[in-house]
This record gives sequence, structure tokens and C-alpha cells, in this order.
Amino acid sequence: MHTSQTVEPVHNRTAVLKGDNDRATDSGTETDPDEYDFDDSIVDHSTFDQLLELDDDEHRFTRGLVWRYFDQAEEIFNDMESAVASKNFPELSRLGHFFKGSSAALGLTKIKESCEKLQRLGNLKDTVELKPITSSEAETSIRELLGQMRKEYDEVESLFKLFYETE
Repeated sequence: MHTSQTVEPVHNRTAVLKGDNDRATDSGTETDPDEYDFDDSIVDHSTFDQLLELDDDEHRFTRGLVWRYFDQAEEIFNDMESAVASKNFPELSRLGHFFKGSSAALGLTKIKESCEKLQRLGNLKDTVELKPITSSEAETSIRELLGQMRKEYDEVESLFKLFYETE
């Protein structure tokens, strides 16, 4: 069952992602790792909390990491589109592996999982049992997956922009 989610800005430099039955709250205090409430299926709390612990009150460190990730992601999406157009499956697997590492470093759960699937498909394996598949099957699955990954990325980008209060 799919539940709709909304992103609600909170006035103390945080963003809260909540499902249908949840409400956002504003504690009115300085930002700390316990104040944001990203959906665990999108952002792994323990990973992001560790990054925030290294940060200053203005989040310069994590903001820099996230903005570099955004720049890198745009380049990777362009490279993935080129690789799928040329049916360069080894390159798609390599890009999936690379993007998985960057995504995992920020705790971006959904994107990391999609990158793992891309890696497998680029190796001409199905994403569940790792059985061999044809290049045509891989291409069809990769095209669908890239659309899904772009949506996941757009969701994360919006969430982080709200967290850091920029648009």
C-alpha cells in the first residue's frame, strides 16, 4: 500500500518528511540530529546523524557534502543516459557502483538500493536471483530503473534543500 508523503518546512533549519498519519512539529530550538525526521526509507538516520555530529551549527560541512553530491549526481545521470543509449552495460554497472558509494555515504537508502540494481543489470543479471538476462531485458529494466532513480533523486534533493533552507 502506498501512502502519500509531504515535505513540511520547519522554522528552525530542519525539514520534516511525514506520511499521511503523522504531523510535523517545531521544537523551536537549535538544529540537532534528533530534530529532523526524514523517512528511514529515504535517508538512513544513523548515517546522516554521524555526519551531522561532525558539523557546526550552520551545517557548513554537511551542506558542502550534499551540494557536491548534487553536482556529481547530475553528471552521473548524464553519463548513465549516454551509457544506456550506447548499450554500454559494463559502464552502467561501474556507474551504479560509483553512485552507490556516494549515496551510501550520505545515507540515501533508496538511491543506494537502486544503484545496486543498476550494477546487477549492467552485469546482465536479474536484480533478485542474479540469474543471467539478455542485453535486451537489461536495457528495458535499466531504462525503467533510471526513471525511478531520477524520481528518488528529485525527492532527496527537495528534502535536503528544505533542510538547508534553499531553493
